[in-house]
Amino acid sequence: MKILGIDIGGSALKGAPVETKTGRLLAERFRIETPEVVTPAAMAKIVAEIAGHFKWDGPIGIGFPGVIEGSHILTSANLHPKFIGCDGGKLFAKATGCPVTMTNDAAAAALAEMRFGAGRGFQGKTLLLTLGTGIGSSLCYHGMVVPCEFGHLQLRGKSAEHFVSAAARKRRDLSWHKWGTELGDYIRTLEQMLWPELIIIGGGVSAKGRKFFKYVKPRARMVPAKFLNEAGIVGAALSFGRHG
Repeated sequence: MKILGIDIGGSALKGAPVETKTGRLLAERFRIETPEVVTPAAMAKIVAEIAGHFKWDGPIGIGFPGVIEGSHILTSANLHPKFIGCDGGKLFAKATGCPVTMTNDAAAAALAEMRFGAGRGFQGKTLLLTLGTGIGSSLCYHGMVVPCEFGHLQLRGKSAEHFVSAAARKRRDLSWHKWGTELGDYIRTLEQMLWPELIIIGGGVSAKGRKFFKYVKPRARMVPAKFLNEAGIVGAALSFGRHG
């Protein structure tokens, strides 16, 4: 089945048609940057632009960085506050004229990695973290993917993503050594609570794992996402019809 996967992030939207039997992108991904915070109406136009780029008139799976219940968005930490309470499925379906399924972006990435990527065939407890504008998180066990919000674990009175997201590294002008060490402290805190056997690091920074993995030093085996920053696109497509 061919489904258009769209990954909504804090600084850009990315999309591509996906062959769901293999996880393969059927065309080069299309990316639109959003340097400014945009309203739901403006975001819907961007989603429609991505669909239009591929001349798409079929099903669309969308990953969103927040808590999703059915097709409703309950949190929007790094995007416009008007998304809170919004029926994202209805919003984006109206804009594109296509059937739409919404899912959490980190859960989408986890779905892709566990089915076709770094976690393929692994049945133990897996923690997936996507490091970007914020921190997305999911737990996986025996093929089940559970979206979580560990990026909002409190550190120094603020959400952890304020200190150890990829965006925070740039904002704080941290070296890879310093950032990797702080990220390691955060991950070890998660390990004390969750005891994962495998940790998968996704997001754009996953392609630069050689620069910081050696400083993290987790107990569990830690690997970069096989799909790197495309995991969210693939997983959004895979999630079509699974929610809402």
